[in-house]
Amino acid sequence: MTDRTAEPILFFTRRGCPLCDKALALLQPVADRYGLTVDEVDVDLDLALLERYDHRVPVIMYAGKVVAEGIVTADDLDGGFVR
Repeated sequence: MTDRTAEPILFFTRRGCPLCDKALALLQPVADRYGLTVDEVDVDLDLALLERYDHRVPVIMYAGKVVAEGIVTADDLDGGFVR
């Protein structure tokens, strides 16, 4: 069962980021399995986000907690979206 009204996964990213592209490719099927949406946030468009996440992207957050960042693996995402 999918619940598209659930809190979205926040995916902090930036354009031209190969690690971000790979992480999103891993993340999207997991989000679909849990019935969650992924909100992509470009850190370069917000100074506060840039200062916080600049050298950490990609950063994946759910329910206020960092699930994974940097070099993201499938193991990082396993079970990270259960509340």
